[in-house]
Amino acid sequence: MSLDRPLSPIGRRRGPTVAIEQARLPDATDVAIVGGGLIGLSIAWRLARAGRSITVLERETIGAGASLAATGMLAPAAEHEPGSDPLLPLALDSLRRWPAFRDALEAESGLSIDYRADGTLVLAIGRDEVERLRFRYNLQRRSGLDATWLPGSEVRRLEPGLRPSVTAGIQCPLDHQVDPCRVMAALAEACRRAGVTLIEHAPVSAIDWAGDRVTGLRVGEHRVQAGAVILASGAWSGEGGLLPDTLSLPVRPLKGQSLALRTTARTGTLARMVWTEQVHMAPKSDGQLIIGATVEDCGFRPGVTAGGLYALLEGARRVLPGIEEMEVASVWSGYRPTSDDDAPIIDTLAPGLVAATGHHRNGYLLAPVTADAVAELVTEGALPEVARPFTRARFAQVQPRRASA
Repeated sequence: MSLDRPLSPIGRRRGPTVAIEQARLPDATDVAIVGGGLIGLSIAWRLARAGRSITVLERETIGAGASLAATGMLAPAAEHEPGSDPLLPLALDSLRRWPAFRDALEAESGLSIDYRADGTLVLAIGRDEVERLRFRYNLQRRSGLDATWLPGSEVRRLEPGLRPSVTAGIQCPLDHQVDPCRVMAALAEACRRAGVTLIEHAPVSAIDWAGDRVTGLRVGEHRVQAGAVILASGAWSGEGGLLPDTLSLPVRPLKGQSLALRTTARTGTLARMVWTEQVHMAPKSDGQLIIGATVEDCGFRPGVTAGGLYALLEGARRVLPGIEEMEVASVWSGYRPTSDDDAPIIDTLAPGLVAATGHHRNGYLLAPVTADAVAELVTEGALPEVARPFTRARFAQVQPRRASA
């Protein structure tokens, strides 16, 4: 069964395929994970490597929510913005874990994830954008991030295909990227080899309780007993039905549309990730250039729109004229799991019930630290220090901040 599913007449990007056996629902498991996306599979693989019996229950297909729709950026410097200082230590900690995470994942799955350490260029055109970019650069420097201010001539030396109108840029050399299609294929295969049971088309209908403790869950009328249940269902984590009101999670979907262009020797491509105020562009080793992503606070409204695609293409064409000759390979949409402060929620909600959700647009960056934190929470009963600021309790202490991008 393919890990990528067509979402439009053109379809989602094609990546490696991994067969997922149609396992029967078990009657009991050590740990049941609700959600078969990046975070759910990363946690499953981490716990299975520690010897736990793991069952992953996915309401649709593996990676169908946000994981296969993402760009795969590991970019704490380019992502850094006013108000995100509390997230920065977690982001940098996770980036440091990525090389070991990559090496183990590729070794245990036998698949490459196309890890690229080329850095990010953040661009500006015109005086107003340069002033805003200078503000971003000063923020990065105050926060101790590795960032270099470049004049337009130096930016175009690094990326000759950019328009002469590019006025300035910031080089973020420690920002990296992966290919989401390849990461998800590798995670599914590594989980399978580690003994994880992956079950698709298994929407969880209820969580079972004994007093104040969670004892398992139900898929339809089938009960699965579990020593622990981990809620990692992404944008659906805030939906009603599974959790009592007292444990509700401030997580909502933030839709994004993206597209992939097919590059050739004639069209040229980029050497690294490039960001503008309108879009980000990420070259992949299969010759595709990913352009993303719109930000739409519209709930679970499916599909790809003409307006969304126009905004992406025009935003890219504004700095990279070569896209006019590139073939559109695929288009898609997905739902970022966004909390009220754009940071993840990693917490024990009740005895036997753990949440790992709300990663917004940093799911790939934060996957290693999230998997390690949840594993420690399940096995040791406490979060590591770096993850302790990200419990659900913080939403009762501060006024929520809504994201604009």
